[in-house]
Amino acid sequence: MILDRFRIDGKVAVVTGAGRGLGRAIAVAFAEAGADVVVAARTKSQLDEVADAIAAVGRRAHVVPADLNDLDAVAALAGTAVEQFGRLDIVVNNVGGAMPCTLLDTTPEALESAFRFNVTTAHALIRAAVPRILETAGEGSIVNITSTMGRLPGRAFAAYGTAKAALAHYTKLAALDLNPRIRVNAIAPGSILTSALEIVAGNDAMRTEVESKTPLHTIGEPQDIAAAALYLVSPAGKYLTGKVLEPDGGLISPNLDLPIPDLS
Repeated sequence: MILDRFRIDGKVAVVTGAGRGLGRAIAVAFAEAGADVVVAARTKSQLDEVADAIAAVGRRAHVVPADLNDLDAVAALAGTAVEQFGRLDIVVNNVGGAMPCTLLDTTPEALESAFRFNVTTAHALIRAAVPRILETAGEGSIVNITSTMGRLPGRAFAAYGTAKAALAHYTKLAALDLNPRIRVNAIAPGSILTSALEIVAGNDAMRTEVESKTPLHTIGEPQDIAAAALYLVSPAGKYLTGKVLEPDGGLISPNLDLPIPDLS
């Protein structure tokens, strides 16, 4: 049956930024589809809740509270997966972010910090994970979470948008290097109802603007991204590599203009 192709029974995944939002939804979705999951983020209490949700569907979770801006800590997750569960099949690089800031107020240090947090951390984990995947599973799948701001211009997103654009292209480069044993794809979410969007969702005027400028006239849910991630890592997505999926409600231009004045 076609639905069987979306199962990942017996697989082991590492999901970063898994304490809430997209990472949590992805980790739980993988468990529902049959995987055991190493969940990593800064806040242990959040990870414990995710682990409980994974246990509730009959799978195992291993909690790793860590500062994932620490390259050694993020790279160590690959070994942890093998130590805890005996193998590694799937990696989701979901950690990342950067606060909006006007271009002239974005320091070179801020730009470098955004690149490190969004791109270098992903590279560190992938470098550590690939040998483990080959040794224990023989083949695998990697998903990088980018953003619609990595392909659409928007004021005050110089650091974040540049880093996410770099991650999207890195995905394509990595896919070519790792063919045919390991597939590498990315997801570029649009406006998704997570804590990062609470300010928008809680303001009627802002929410109306976002929804009206989104072709599907709605804000997405974390499960929309989790479903895309499951498709990419499961046998259902076995003929995709080096691609960026865009679950963004059909955006062809930004759906929220920050009140940044014109340069005078």
